[in-house]
Amino acid sequence: MDDLDRIKVELEANGVHKAQIHVFSKDDTGVETHDHLHNMESVFKNDVVHSTITGAWIGAAIATPILVVTWYSNWPETYTWMPFIFLAIVMLGFGAWAGGLYGIQEPHQDFKRFESQLRAGKHVFIADVDEEQESSLDLVVKAHPGLQLAGTGKATPRWVVMCQHNIKKFTSDTFP
Repeated sequence: MDDLDRIKVELEANGVHKAQIHVFSKDDTGVETHDHLHNMESVFKNDVVHSTITGAWIGAAIATPILVVTWYSNWPETYTWMPFIFLAIVMLGFGAWAGGLYGIQEPHQDFKRFESQLRAGKHVFIADVDEEQESSLDLVVKAHPGLQLAGTGKATPRWVVMCQHNIKKFTSDTFP
């Protein structure tokens, strides 16, 4: 962990923002005790977001036939549209809720490949860099031969990272 702490400081000195650097580990307490390390939020360790969206799509697929059948029947003339719209909204919400509940139990789809390393007590250091920052990352990685490349993937869009950085900076400066 101490090496990861030093690597993070070096990356920040080379222009990589704090919001771009995360540590994925089973030892959350160990990560938190290091001043410079930024633990990955638990909602991103699990597949909550992806599963909730999938569940919402399934809920929408269930809600659509309810509204279509209601449209072609005489039920709205008898009962009004309100119960059918409410039922469709409940089905959409239930699908999203069930998907999120399932996602809490599953590791994030992008991080399933690291499960064996995490169970072995290793830590995954994630640097979300742009193409312009790859040279800085390569420079720091070469200076630390103990690092092993665990894999590459699609980076978080730059605007999302900068929004996270600016929001965190605003809240810490405004509400110390």
